[in-house]
Amino acid sequence: MNTLKVLRDLFYYNKEFATGLLLILIVVAVAASSFFSPYPPLDVYVVPPDLPPSWQHPFGTTSRGQDVFWQLTFAIRNTLLFGIVVAVISRVISLCVGLVSGYRGGWVDRVLMSLNDTFVVIPLFPILVLFYFIMRDQMTWGLLALIVALLGWAYDARLTRSIAMSLRTREFTRQAVFSGMGTGRIVWQEHLPFVLPIVFSTTLNNINWSIGIEVTLSVLGFTDINTPTIGGMIYWANQHTALVSGIWWWVAFPIAFVVLLFIGLFLLAISMNEYIDPRSRLSRLGGQA
Repeated sequence: MNTLKVLRDLFYYNKEFATGLLLILIVVAVAASSFFSPYPPLDVYVVPPDLPPSWQHPFGTTSRGQDVFWQLTFAIRNTLLFGIVVAVISRVISLCVGLVSGYRGGWVDRVLMSLNDTFVVIPLFPILVLFYFIMRDQMTWGLLALIVALLGWAYDARLTRSIAMSLRTREFTRQAVFSGMGTGRIVWQEHLPFVLPIVFSTTLNNINWSIGIEVTLSVLGFTDINTPTIGGMIYWANQHTALVSGIWWWVAFPIAFVVLLFIGLFLLAISMNEYIDPRSRLSRLGGQA
């Protein structure tokens, strides 16, 4: 089905998708504004500190002499990029493991699912904290994204495997085998298109999950706090006791935008899940296929 037609149908017939898309566009617009910032993201005391929201500084300024709005543009850009990087890497791993395991079966399936189940039961947050204390001086934004991605693929790999197992028994798969196609071509050319809608939905959920991990670790100071992120902004606000000092805008605006991001991604994910289900799609489109 044409991608533009799918997006058009979702936008016109699914209020959740339209609302989620609008929220994501607002967040992306704020993130894109970072490229026009008059202040470098790491510079401090470039504006008078502790100013409340005004026409000159719409979101106020911090105790470190930074404009909250412009600092927020860098923070939301890095946080969103973090989620996308984690989601892309973990999707590649989950697709490779799930598709190969579901199609090959036998000992290959047993080995891959044993590995998969090992990652499922690993306590993620303590492991990430342990990595931070071991690699404190080397823990960069990119390294944290890689570690989170390597630990966050297992659940979706099992979902992909279940779909691949059903596709293995289809007639077109048998025809591909009889025509001499190898495992790689069957998995990526014949089976991958059937799991892409699920992949898109799980990608949105994975972005939300990874952003939540990043914000939590940053607020606790378990990441590179010098890289502007939403969690990093809240961390510095806590360090300067912003709420106790009455500088509420330093905390309120980062939280508001990350909530918008969470809600937008969640609405897009559930709308895609409904579109994937034929019965929900027919009811949304008023009986049209």
